[in-house]
Parts: sequence; structure tokens; C-alpha cells
Amino acid sequence: MRESTPTFEPPCPPAPSNLHGVMLVDKPRGITSFDVVAQVRRLIGVRRIGHTGTLDPMATGLLPICIGEATKLVPFLTEGNKSYEAVAKLGVTTDSGDADGKVIAEKDASHIAAVEIAGKLPRFVGAIDQIPPMHSAIRIGGKRLYELARAGQEIKRESRRVHVYSLTLLEFRNGHLRFSVECSKGTYVRTLATDVGEALGVGAHLTELRRTASGLFRLIEAVALDRLSPPFRLVALADALSDMATVTVNAAQAKAVRDGKSEAVANLTPSGLDNGQKVRLLLDNGNLLAVAEMQLARLKLKRVFV
Repeated sequence: MRESTPTFEPPCPPAPSNLHGVMLVDKPRGITSFDVVAQVRRLIGVRRIGHTGTLDPMATGLLPICIGEATKLVPFLTEGNKSYEAVAKLGVTTDSGDADGKVIAEKDASHIAAVEIAGKLPRFVGAIDQIPPMHSAIRIGGKRLYELARAGQEIKRESRRVHVYSLTLLEFRNGHLRFSVECSKGTYVRTLATDVGEALGVGAHLTELRRTASGLFRLIEAVALDRLSPPFRLVALADALSDMATVTVNAAQAKAVRDGKSEAVANLTPSGLDNGQKVRLLLDNGNLLAVAEMQLARLKLKRVFV
């Protein structure tokens, strides 16, 4: 990840700071995810804000922003699969794996055909191991890798197991391949692009990356950063977790949950759930009360919402 200077200024004064929900933002190219959070914070006048998955400055697309009580959703929302559309240039390798990096190798890729690319892609579908790039936000020894990379250091990184559910060639023209990918959290699409380039024997780097989906959220639902204005469209907390199993609680049970009495949910366990599966607890008005998890055939509270 590389820092940049924000270019967008909020078009209106801060709104009342009583908003709770998930704002779906279409991040522009050239700024960090933290820049987006800072700009939304200034725009709406709410301090409790966080995002659910970093996009590099070069990347664009869907960035879910959790506001107010929705910040408690972040650990659950980051677990979802991600979808992207991307473009990679064959024959040029950079130190970062993307267009923001320094060119370190060049090879002639004029002989590569679309059929050859399509033949290589299946090997990258399924459970694969990736070595995180040096220009990433992972912390090792208390330092983020991109900080070490800026200082000219390169250290050994352990490979990580990720899952690629689909990898499709959309177009190949003038040495650029456009592809779509659906993958698990923690997958580096630029590493995927460089690995495909290596498999073709010519190298590659990512020139475009656009996130089109994150968990339940879709890019079509997002609003461009420079078009955000009141009234703000927010996904309700309960709707953001609509893929979870659901238990509705009465007033007495809700009070016990808010009082921190974990035994209040132990006997609410729905049947057919696996150990570790998450459950959303809803009030009778449909609002989210809490998230619980199946542990040894009983529900245990994980998060309680005001």
C-alpha cells in the first residue's frame, strides 16, 4: 500500500452524528482506503467509522464503510468472499506487482495467444498458496510490509492458503488480459496476475483492479465518493448480516442479553447449525440485537448492539 493525497473535498457540511449502518462507497483511483474513511468521517460528522477490506490506491470499486454501531460488524463482514475485474499487462514485471511499482524485468510477450492464457488459468482455481507481496499492509515484526519495502528491505514471507472460486478470461488484446475473479478474503489479485505471467514465461503486472462484490454487497449498490450527499443511503445492521441464521428474541430476553447474561441465549439454539456458525439475534421490530456463535451445541454471545 502506498500513501497518496486526498483529492476530494466534502460538498456539504457535516450531518448529525446519529447514523448507524453500512455505507457502500465506490472508491476512486489514487487514494487509500483510509483516505476514504477520513473523507466520509468529515462529510457526515461521525467519528466511529471503519472499512471492511483495504483497497490499494490503484484499485477502485466497492468499499463498505461501517458507521456508528455498524463498526462492530467489521469482523463478520470481512469474512465474506470478494469479486473483482482486473487487467494485467504481460511482459512487464514490477517490484510491487502493479502499475504503481518500479519495472524490474521486461520480456517479449507478442507470441502469447488467448488460448494459451485460458489454458493456464485453471491451475490457479481452487485452494492455492500465495506469498504476500512486499508492498502490502500485512504486519511482520510490528512493521507493515509496505513500510519495509519503501526502506528498500525485502524479508521472507510465509505463504498463505487462499481459495479462488472462479478465474475467467474476459478479453485479451494488445498484450493486456482482462479477467474476473471470485476469491476468499486475503487473496492478492496482483499476486495472482504476476503468477499467471510467470506461468506464461513472460511475467506480468496489474494495471487495473475494480472490486465488484464483497460478501452480500454489490458494486451496483455503491455511490461514488464525490456524489455522497444527504440523505445518506445506509444498509441496516440486520440486513448486512442477512446471510446468517436468525433467532428473534422477546423483550425479556433482549434485556438479559443487554445486561450481559450469556445464559439468556443458551436455550435459544436453533437446530441444524454447525459448531462455529454465526447467528443474528433480532428484536421483534427486526432490528439487530446481537451476534452469537454456536459453541458445543449452545449459543455464545459475540457482539451486542445498542
